[in-house]
Amino acid sequence: MSQLIPVILSGGAGTRLWPVSRRAFPKPFMRLPDGDSLLGLTLQRALAVMEGEEVITVTSADYRFLTQDEYVRSSVRRFVSRLLLEPAGRNTAPAIVLAALDVQARYGDAAQLLVLPADHLIADVDSFARDVAKARTLAAAGHLVTFGIQPTAPETGFGYIRAGASLDGGFVIDAFVEKPDLATAERYLAAGNYTWNAGMFCFSAGALLAAAAKACPDVLTAAQACIAASPAQGDVVLFDKASFLAQPDISIDYAVMESATHRAVVPARFDWSDIGSWNALGDLVAPDADGNRVQGEAIVVDGAGNFIQTEGRLVAAVGVKDLVIVDAGDAVLVADRHQVQAVRHVVDTLRQRSHYAAQHHLTVHRPWGSYTVLEDAKDCKVKRLTVKPGGVLSLQRHQRRSEHWTVVDGTAKVRIGDEEIFLQRNQSTYIPMNTLHRLENPTERDVHLIETQCGDYFGEDDIERLEDVYGRC
Repeated sequence: MSQLIPVILSGGAGTRLWPVSRRAFPKPFMRLPDGDSLLGLTLQRALAVMEGEEVITVTSADYRFLTQDEYVRSSVRRFVSRLLLEPAGRNTAPAIVLAALDVQARYGDAAQLLVLPADHLIADVDSFARDVAKARTLAAAGHLVTFGIQPTAPETGFGYIRAGASLDGGFVIDAFVEKPDLATAERYLAAGNYTWNAGMFCFSAGALLAAAAKACPDVLTAAQACIAASPAQGDVVLFDKASFLAQPDISIDYAVMESATHRAVVPARFDWSDIGSWNALGDLVAPDADGNRVQGEAIVVDGAGNFIQTEGRLVAAVGVKDLVIVDAGDAVLVADRHQVQAVRHVVDTLRQRSHYAAQHHLTVHRPWGSYTVLEDAKDCKVKRLTVKPGGVLSLQRHQRRSEHWTVVDGTAKVRIGDEEIFLQRNQSTYIPMNTLHRLENPTERDVHLIETQCGDYFGEDDIERLEDVYGRC
């Protein structure tokens, strides 16, 4: 059988999981109770079924370094990570067609793509692998294959797939149907031939592109133009912004699958969750005798059925029940657990107000490591910086602030003007306004520093980068 290449789709704001999931650090990177991330677990599933050495990830250019760091953390064996980087948000049809064109150009029409969203949780990897094998057989026969999740309840939040005639390992797809109302969902559950549409696919590059040529030639033509304007730099493709934005904003279901002629569904035998709400995430935590689920340090007195997650601070809940309480350090969510789907409206309001909490956490990730804001006042700003081994901040200067750096752990190499010095633990230095400076970690362990900024403005846009190893100038 032809080579199988996993294609991981990693993006989405995950607004229903605010305040932990935010635009700059979205749902695929969130830590689950066991310490893994959804993206890391998706990679592990991909590595468990792939036969070659390559995994393709389609993600935002903003998440390039987050993705690479997560793959280093999560990979169970060596592999080639090819990144297709989107300069702006688009839908699944452009992402998948671009990936298929990339695979076709390098491996030919017969190469198979296994498309996996990065925000799904699947624990039974053995059953997943067996279902992938069934899908591969159908894909080799020319079918566009999707995986249907067996319904466990009359769910109104998912689209459904109606199965028809039997195939070897699956069924012909009679129809894709929209998210139903409750009565319709109950009929689907009773009928037995409906499955949830999870958005996972398997098909050959040639079959998908041939179907796109018939069903959505505008999507295919725009994707071809985007590929032509976006030469690869090694295993990284940063799509040209103008041609990328010229692509239609449409899902693969609407663009291709709903009108394709050779389509099949494999009913999944594996467990599945899209971790689409705080209730789903809370289900991963064992309950106490009163049904309370706690992640972090919390005390519950005379309460029942609550989910509490805290990052660092103690949370005390007294006499409450059926609440979701999430403390992310700079923002706290308190919600009735029966209304957690409405959390996205909080994010909508924050965006309308241009509030930082819609975009960033107190901890902000950078290619060189991360920083956490400890204090943000009118007259100063204090951060804790973590610079990973080999990490290099840009050569930069500021017009409206000076900085003091104190090393609390590790060894830092610092350039101030034309002078270079090394700072050890408990040593510090001063960078005046409008002075070129750079910080790097030449060692094999993390460096931790406290940065104190003084001036009249502390925005990140008061950074003039002159050199940057990560291409941010």
